[in-house]
Amino acid sequence: MVLYYLREHGGSATITELAERIAAMENDTDVESLTRQQQKRVYVSLYQTHVPKMADSGIIDYDQDSGEVALTSQARDIDSYLTPSVANDYPWHFHYLLLAAAGVVLFLLDFVGAPLVGEIPTLVLGGLVVVAFAVSGVVQYLYWRRHRRRLPRELSEDSFR
Repeated sequence: MVLYYLREHGGSATITELAERIAAMENDTDVESLTRQQQKRVYVSLYQTHVPKMADSGIIDYDQDSGEVALTSQARDIDSYLTPSVANDYPWHFHYLLLAAAGVVLFLLDFVGAPLVGEIPTLVLGGLVVVAFAVSGVVQYLYWRRHRRRLPRELSEDSFR
């Protein structure tokens, strides 16, 4: 929750701000409605355990004097562990390479006047190649939308309000 909050809110925050936001999310309330005990429980956990461990691992920088917590460049290295992933089992790059190669072959066959292909107007061939790329793009986009990484509900932006 610390890493997600920092990433979504400019990369840095005070440990007090983190404690307030995380306590509000954990207690399903807003920051203004938190009890002192709810905030203190999260603050102590962050201060004594979580923030020092993340700082020791190099994921965040932590200034104890100011209470400022900031993401480091190493934080991106653990993104794949924080959100579920789906392996891309279709080689889209190869798909588009084959489409391009097929288009080139069709145009060359048309250029030399090969039987069947040479009888199709060049404009129609070009249109077919463009439609093939467009359909592929739409299918890839729909595939991506269906299989993209989704954050767990408890880490969604609405949880920090």
